Amino acid sequence: MALRTADQYLSQLSALLPQGPAWDIERMPELALVLRGIAQEMARIDARAEALTSEMDPALVSELVPDWELVMNLPDECLGESPSFGDRQLSVRQRLTAIGAQTPDYFISIAKGQGYPNATVSQNRAPRFGRARFGKAHFGTWSVQFMWTLNTGGRQRVGRRFGVSYWGERFGVNPGSALECLIRRYEPAHTIVHINYN
Repeated sequence: MALRTADQYLSQLSALLPQGPAWDIERMPELALVLRGIAQEMARIDARAEALTSEMDPALVSELVPDWELVMNLPDECLGESPSFGDRQLSVRQRLTAIGAQTPDYFISIAKGQGYPNATVSQNRAPRFGRARFGKAHFGTWSVQFMWTLNTGGRQRVGRRFGVSYWGERFGVNPGSALECLIRRYEPAHTIVHINYN
């Protein structure tokens, strides 16, 4: 859908005027003012209709974030008491598209969604006779097989920068408390997770 400007609407309205001296814009300058006001309003309505179509997609939502949050039981308590607007948008998108799993790839996708693009998962193996080799496996107790590590892979890709952020937003990177809360919420009940921030 192509958006029309106020000038395009003004020329269209001028072309639709009936014939006669009462509708001549040169003789009636007040008519030009009325048409310009109508054209500006029509262009505004056109732009709002276009914005509404993008608000229906949670990947593009901006104005209707509170309404999406109401439907999806958000804001998430993992984001803290006052999450930033970008984090709220991201949580709406993630809540709608989340499938859930207990695989390492699922937990890596959670970490990537929280701003850690180089996240990996390290799984521990319990020592077993015939499979364990000296210097190759981590020896420990039998319960080591239920422990795994989420490696965040360094700094987050998101952060606040001078000249880009808005007033009141913290500089530097966001703390990893949201990541820890989400990982601990979805971790398998029989496992123990350690988060390595490198």
